[in-house]
Amino acid sequence: MDRNHRTVDYVSILFMLIFTSLIGLAGLHDGAHWYGIPILLFSMVICFVIHWLIFIPSFFLRSEKYYDLTGTIAYLTCTYITLYLTVQSGKDISLRSYFMISFITIWTLRLGLFLFQRIKKDGEDKRFENIRTSFSRFLFAWTLSAVWVFITSANALTMITINDPFFGDIYFYLGTGLWLFGFTVEVISDEQKKRFRADPLNNGKFIKSGLWSISRHPNYFGEITLWFGIACISFPILHGWQFVTLISPIFVYLLLTKVSGINMLESRADEKWGTNEEYQRYKRETPVLLPFT
Repeated sequence: MDRNHRTVDYVSILFMLIFTSLIGLAGLHDGAHWYGIPILLFSMVICFVIHWLIFIPSFFLRSEKYYDLTGTIAYLTCTYITLYLTVQSGKDISLRSYFMISFITIWTLRLGLFLFQRIKKDGEDKRFENIRTSFSRFLFAWTLSAVWVFITSANALTMITINDPFFGDIYFYLGTGLWLFGFTVEVISDEQKKRFRADPLNNGKFIKSGLWSISRHPNYFGEITLWFGIACISFPILHGWQFVTLISPIFVYLLLTKVSGINMLESRADEKWGTNEEYQRYKRETPVLLPFT
């Protein structure tokens, strides 16, 4: 078999496209349209197009430098295209939608710029070490990023297209609290690890201080929590099949714990410090994700 083109990758890409389309179709009911085209569907297509366009030069350059930045661009583009087209459809944007847009924008810019600066400094992302030379595997990774962007934001985008003026309810305040808490945890834990790695005295060591003393992956805990907040804010506005879009935080949890996050990082850490007694004690005494469990 040609190692550059694996059938399993193309089948997986097709499955992802079908799965994402079904999520998008579930959110279409009663949503705004633009010249007869459901705005949510339009945003979904734009999300994939952005990723595939940037994938092409990235593959030929054998570079993943713009992978995370592409996700940032896609999040912002989908959100603001949805906002713009909803206004063009004749609707006034609700206060709830403006809060939602602000939350997504703040999180996206902060994380996207943080990750881009990190890869510029490190020179590479080790997740792509064995796949950047394979067309099908690299395409799978970029397509997965598009799926990630759309599905995680699907309930928020659906809520924006519905644009219900409902505001001041318990779901809004609970969701806002969860988002603020999760965002704060993610920012602090990322900053703590960044400073730890920047200290030459910590070269070759693993972090176990700050938030990393109560969770081995507090940044992921924060990210999962904030997306539960986004889902909570959108919940009372959705109805019927639109509730399917609430898969967002569950999808984030599964990706970060089973696909491209915790399992990969834990495996690399075990290879690097597996024989280190202090590391083994840290693993025994510190929960992998949820603090104090």
